[in-house]
Amino acid sequence: MIALPPLSLYIHVPWCVRKCPYCDFNSHAAGAGLPEREYIAALLVDLEQDAALAQGRPIATIFIGGGTPSLFSAAAYEELFAGLRRHLVLAEDIEITLEANPGTVEQEKFRAYRALGINRLSIGVQSFAPEQLKALGRIHGRDEALRAAEAARAAGFDNFNIDLMHGLPGQSLDDALADIRQAIALAPTHLSWYQLTIEPNTAFYRDPPVLPEDDTLWAIQEEGQAVLAAAGYRQYEVSAYAQAGRECRHNRNYWEFGDYLALGAGAHGKITRHAGSNRGASTPDTQRRIDVAGSALLREGGVWRYAKTRQPRDYLAARETGRFSASTSFVETEALVFEFMLNTLRLRDGVPAALFAERTGLALTMVADTLAALRREGLLVDDDARLACTPAGFNYLNTVLQRFLA
Repeated sequence: MIALPPLSLYIHVPWCVRKCPYCDFNSHAAGAGLPEREYIAALLVDLEQDAALAQGRPIATIFIGGGTPSLFSAAAYEELFAGLRRHLVLAEDIEITLEANPGTVEQEKFRAYRALGINRLSIGVQSFAPEQLKALGRIHGRDEALRAAEAARAAGFDNFNIDLMHGLPGQSLDDALADIRQAIALAPTHLSWYQLTIEPNTAFYRDPPVLPEDDTLWAIQEEGQAVLAAAGYRQYEVSAYAQAGRECRHNRNYWEFGDYLALGAGAHGKITRHAGSNRGASTPDTQRRIDVAGSALLREGGVWRYAKTRQPRDYLAARETGRFSASTSFVETEALVFEFMLNTLRLRDGVPAALFAERTGLALTMVADTLAALRREGLLVDDDARLACTPAGFNYLNTVLQRFLA
């Protein structure tokens, strides 16, 4: 029987002050009015419908993302957390992260957030350079970014992340390294450092900025990682660096192919079901697809993905109709293999090989030939007990992953 993995909860707040030109997330400019009370009420109805998906498991981590969740008041989150505790079991050592912008208004709320039990902040700085902040459409300045870290610490947050981007329009190697050094000087416990990419359905896609050449991007990556390592920030995932013992537990659960409930407009979830639970909850169409698969395992249980309706107005309306769901899909065998590798091989140290069967219910022998070939080519570590890339494989991760699609 497929094992039930650890369970997290993702909550999406879709509003921000202004949409950034690079952002392809489900975020919307708040405008004159922020429907805070209405949205919390909708989240609580959504929660009531989904609570049974926990299947008795405690919630190990919560991540409140956006948008800009720090636009909401502490009173709103107090009401939300009361509802969470009514419907779910929260682990005693739960990690609760809230994304925040460095703006002064948000900083004033930090102490109240901490008093509610939020114990980790993720501060969206992106850059400390005024010209880069302007190019990215950010509404905060360098001084606010610097004050945000101190405000977090003063409010009682001894665990916080700084989001930082590189490969920005007109950015040089020295510019990028200056951003990293400034971030390190603020002593966050965690840094998310990732390259700007131009995504469809963004302002940058419609009017692309001039980005650094590939040689500059490579130099930024290599030298930036060396600076971070020298300062005690270990890269444990493609774009995640942490001080010892301060890895993001919520994101690790994603990368270790754990489960997560999803609340909020456009939120995505992943749920593993035990034997018998599929038949009780599935539609005739999904049950037909399980039966066609011809596997006893898939008939008895498996992995599902689901998404909530994306537009905030539709999500708010679902408070009355109960129609929060936009899609539910069973993860078929071929996709299950790829999704497991897509997540777990992002981790620098990979995962125990036994986790493949625990999380998917499949035998690792079904990809034995692919694993053996990647090991011969020096792209996976030569260790039958672990699934992990070598340094070369980590640098060419997309090439490694493509092999699991063949």
